[in-house]
Amino acid sequence: MDGGALMPASRQTRHASHRTLAFAVVIAAVAFLHLFATQSIADRMADFAAAAQMPARLAVAYVRTIEPEAPPAAAPVSATPAVVSAVPSRRARAAAAPASAASAAEPMAELIALVDEPKLSATESMPTTAAASEPATMIAAADQAVEAASAAASPASAPPAFEWPASTRVSYVLTGNYRGEVSGQARVEWVRQGPRYQVNYDFLVGPEFAPLISRRATSEGRIEAAGLVPERYDEETNVVFRERRRATVMFETAEVVLADGQRKARIAGVQDTASQFIQLTWLFTLHPELLRVGETIEFPLALPRGMDSHVYEVVGEETLAMPFGSLAAFHLKPRGEKKKNALAVEIWFAPSLRYLPVRIRVAQDESNYVDMLIDRKPEMAAS
Repeated sequence: MDGGALMPASRQTRHASHRTLAFAVVIAAVAFLHLFATQSIADRMADFAAAAQMPARLAVAYVRTIEPEAPPAAAPVSATPAVVSAVPSRRARAAAAPASAASAAEPMAELIALVDEPKLSATESMPTTAAASEPATMIAAADQAVEAASAAASPASAPPAFEWPASTRVSYVLTGNYRGEVSGQARVEWVRQGPRYQVNYDFLVGPEFAPLISRRATSEGRIEAAGLVPERYDEETNVVFRERRRATVMFETAEVVLADGQRKARIAGVQDTASQFIQLTWLFTLHPELLRVGETIEFPLALPRGMDSHVYEVVGEETLAMPFGSLAAFHLKPRGEKKKNALAVEIWFAPSLRYLPVRIRVAQDESNYVDMLIDRKPEMAAS
C-alpha cells in the first residue's frame, strides 16, 4: 500500500505547498543569475563596442587661408644655451654614452605598411629610469632658464612666444610607387577647443569615391605647458577586398595601453602617430634654433604595436616647388643607418607657413614609397 495514502490530506497539501515554494525559489534564483550574467555580458559588449568605434570628429568651418610670411627672428644661440643643449647635436651625441641597439623593423608585405609604423631608429623599448632622456622635461627646464635670463637679454633675443593657433587643415597630394605608380590624397587637421585638442589624419590611395586603400586616424587629449598630452589614439584602415582593421592606443596617467593590450610605462612627452606632426610644429615655433643642419630632435612615440624613441636629424634647407609658389623648408631624416626593409619617414617643415609639415615621404627603398606634398595653402578657422 502506498504510504502517502495514509498521510492526512491537510499534511499532503502542506508538503505540496512547500515543494512548490522551493521550486519557485530555485526558478527565481536561476532567473536572477541568468539576468545578472546577461546584463554583465551586455555591459562588457557595450564597453567593447564603444572602444571599437572611431571618436566623433569635431566640426569646423574653415574660412581663410594661411599666407606664407617671414617667421619671427630666432634667438641667437648665445642667448639660449640651455635650449640648444636640451636636444644635443650629432657631435654631442657622438661623445655621449652608446645608444641602445636599434630594433628590427618588420618587412613590408603590402602598400599600407608604407604609412604604418616607422621603426627606423627606434630602440627596442623606452627607458623608464630617472636617467632616461625626456625631451619635454628638458625643454620645460630650458624654458625656465631662458625666462630667468630674460631680464638681461634684449627683447630681440627672446624666443618667439607661442599661441596655439585656431583650427587648421593641411591638404596633400599623394604620389608614389608600389608595383607601379600610385596616387591619392592626404590631410592633417588640427582642432582646438579650449584646453583640449583633436588631430585628425586622413590618407587614401586611388580615387576619392572608391579608394583602394584608406586610413583615418584621430588623436585626442589635452594642451599643456609641455605641448600636447595625448589621451587616446584611434586608427581605421580599409583595403579593398580585405577586412577592415581597427587599432586603439590609450594613454593612462602612468601607462600606455597598446592596441594588443601591452602596457608600457608612460614617458613624459610621448606622442602618437597623428599628434607628432603638431607637437613638432609647436617645438620648432618655440625653438626655431633647433632647425639647424646637424641638430637632432628626439621624442618618444607610441604606435599601435610598440613605443619607441624616434630621433630625427636636420639634414638641410631646401626650396620646394608648390602650386602657390616656391617654399623654403627644413628637411628632417631619421638618424642612423637604415636597416633592410625598414621604413624611412622624412618630413619637411616650412618656417614661413608657421612651421607646418609641408612634405612627408615614407619609403622602404627607391622602388617602394609614398610622397605627400602640400597642394594648397593651409586653411584656418575663424577662431
